[in-house]
Amino acid sequence: MLALNVFAAATSMAAEGDIAITMDEREIRFAGITTVRPDKEQPEIELSFPGTVVIPPQQMRIVAAPANGLVESMLAAADEPINAGEPVAQLRSMEIVEAQRQFLAALADEALAADRLRRMQQLFEGRAAPERELRTAETSAINAKAHLDERRQILALMELSEADIGALQSTRKIFPAITVHAAVSGIIVKRHVSPGERVDAAAPLYTIANLNPLWINIQVPASRLSALKTGASVVLPAYGARGRLIRLGRSVDAQTQSATAVAEIDTNGGTVRPGLATTATIRLDQGPGAQWSVPAAALIRHRDRSWVFVRTKDGFAARPVQVLAESPARTSIRADLSADDMVADRGLIALLSELAAADKG
Repeated sequence: MLALNVFAAATSMAAEGDIAITMDEREIRFAGITTVRPDKEQPEIELSFPGTVVIPPQQMRIVAAPANGLVESMLAAADEPINAGEPVAQLRSMEIVEAQRQFLAALADEALAADRLRRMQQLFEGRAAPERELRTAETSAINAKAHLDERRQILALMELSEADIGALQSTRKIFPAITVHAAVSGIIVKRHVSPGERVDAAAPLYTIANLNPLWINIQVPASRLSALKTGASVVLPAYGARGRLIRLGRSVDAQTQSATAVAEIDTNGGTVRPGLATTATIRLDQGPGAQWSVPAAALIRHRDRSWVFVRTKDGFAARPVQVLAESPARTSIRADLSADDMVADRGLIALLSELAAADKG
């Protein structure tokens, strides 16, 4: 505070984005301010963050029970590859029996309505029946056919194949159990039930997924989000897998102060698996903008922005910068600097006070 009281510096706005702080040599020495030159860095940087490998939701499918019933057998195991159409479970169900009975009843009603319509057409052509009765018979036949189609669709939803429905229609023999088939090809990542369990209709039996490509949910500190862009290259160094950043989180976790960035990666021949906790390296091409390395102590934060103090002939210019990466000793920034600039790395308390005074508004 004593150092601040002896300052008689006047502050004013300098170039666009900068805030000029006027100080003479005596004031700079009294405040203990020292300066260093920034180091030029390559335009590509690597940022490493923890992440967890997950399956993209659009690549997962649930095989569900088509009706209430008892699981007689499970025909596939977890982590087993499966092809679309292969049997995965057998289910015994009174609901399926009832659906078949209603189908046979609808089949009989449709045949009766069709026969009545044929007889009514003959009577109408022989002038033995009025047109009104013919139209009534036609309506009954149409409704009976629609009801039969509805019952057929219900059986199809209950995993009865066209061959099964045809056999039921020709033999009139009801069977109490059905075989459930996989709807898609992939890997069984989870088996939800065991033989002997009773399940409700639509209860999950298996989860099947396509495991290539995968996603990795990367935990990125909120202060680093501004440096990331979708499309950036992502590497898992421990597994040799590569991918790209496809989405940046819009919300920040209140406890960890981090957001989730999602990258799509290949599995590198299956070495990367769902559930894996690993480190993801994001490679950023910083483009034409200049990238510099400065001592960590040279960076201050004010009004949710990062700043460095650049030496000028009249004192210093507080210049806003974009932080790209940080370590205990050095910080990588993108800033409008030159190799001849001198950046303050000590005595920043006095400069921060002057910046706050000049930037009240």
